[in-house]
Amino acid sequence: MQGHVFFYDFYIIIIIIIDLYGHLSKKSQEKEKMAISSDPLLSSPIVEPVYNRVEELKAFDDTKTGVKGLVDSGILKVPKIFIRPPNELDYKLDSNLSQFQIPIIYLKGIEGDKKTRQEIVDRILSASENWGFFLVVNHGLPTSVMEEMIQGVFRFNEQNDEVKKELYSRDRKKRVRFFSNFDLYTSKAANWRDALYISMLTPDPLDPDELPIVCRQTTIAYANHVTKLGDTLFELLSEGLGLEANFLKQEKCTESCNLAYHYYPVCPEPELTIGTARHTDAGFLTILLQDSIGGLQVLHQDQWVDVSPIAGSLVVNIGDLLQIISNDKLKSVEHRVLANRNGPRVSVACFLGQRLDKSTKPCGPIKDLISDETPRIYRDILMKEYVDHFYSQGLDGKSGLDYFKL
Repeated sequence: MQGHVFFYDFYIIIIIIIDLYGHLSKKSQEKEKMAISSDPLLSSPIVEPVYNRVEELKAFDDTKTGVKGLVDSGILKVPKIFIRPPNELDYKLDSNLSQFQIPIIYLKGIEGDKKTRQEIVDRILSASENWGFFLVVNHGLPTSVMEEMIQGVFRFNEQNDEVKKELYSRDRKKRVRFFSNFDLYTSKAANWRDALYISMLTPDPLDPDELPIVCRQTTIAYANHVTKLGDTLFELLSEGLGLEANFLKQEKCTESCNLAYHYYPVCPEPELTIGTARHTDAGFLTILLQDSIGGLQVLHQDQWVDVSPIAGSLVVNIGDLLQIISNDKLKSVEHRVLANRNGPRVSVACFLGQRLDKSTKPCGPIKDLISDETPRIYRDILMKEYVDHFYSQGLDGKSGLDYFKL
């Protein structure tokens, strides 16, 4: 009997020892696991949710509040749909950048003596051939109209979201529409900007009641002034090309005036995204009013050159179609807008050209500019073909001109 008891007691002791060993082993494993997880080099990677770009784009688009809506929500990081590869954000700066300065042209005196006018024509032609960009001062637009236009863009974008949502649309047939990124679903990365687009057409003028009330009268006044300046610039460009002064106007280069009010909100990480990606402009001629923030850059001799704001000035640049009809005499040049921690930045772009929606006349190099020494470079194209190609391509940094070359 005593043997059985002894055996039983011995068995219990063995069980206790095994249990105690197992408990200590478990504790040791838990401590080891905690040590491993506390070491960032040895810890298991955090599994992030699968990124679905299409869903992210649609979620952003469905808010109808644009980039400003993101900033107003208090974000501290740039969403992934806006992030661009580092090579696309390369400044391409060097120590010789200070030698480059956008040409500044004073228009005062164009109605005076022939010598003064010819000097202005020569400067505009040189700037259009070598830069594709230039600034104009003494242009005739009242300072009060320009300042009020800038304030009008602020008023529109900073009003109640529900009011702006009523104009939010991606329908290109609508003559007044608010949106963020016309190429949102086709671009590799979205731009850090919002836009109000207004199609002011002649001889089919826009009903003023369609314009947002916060900038209605300002828009009408500014459009009248800027189209008159456009007529003057086309006269000077015509003379510079050796044509009659009214040639480009007769080609209906000022038939259409489309305004784009761009709003660039403050960006928390401007080194990761861009305000407007590198591109060339559609149409014939662009006249730009910008505020004092800066950020516009022009690609010149493989260098990004700042177009620094000058009080009272307007920026003028050649569009793709003017390069086509001038047979590469005038240059449509790539440019971009940087994102910025300062701001918001606003600008008003006026795109002048033919009625792209109804024009049936082929567009091609002007016959007087073609010779044995300067053979034809581009084929004739219809406006619809050009517009469709532009929108299918988006702002991806590729010039659409090569597509129309012979």
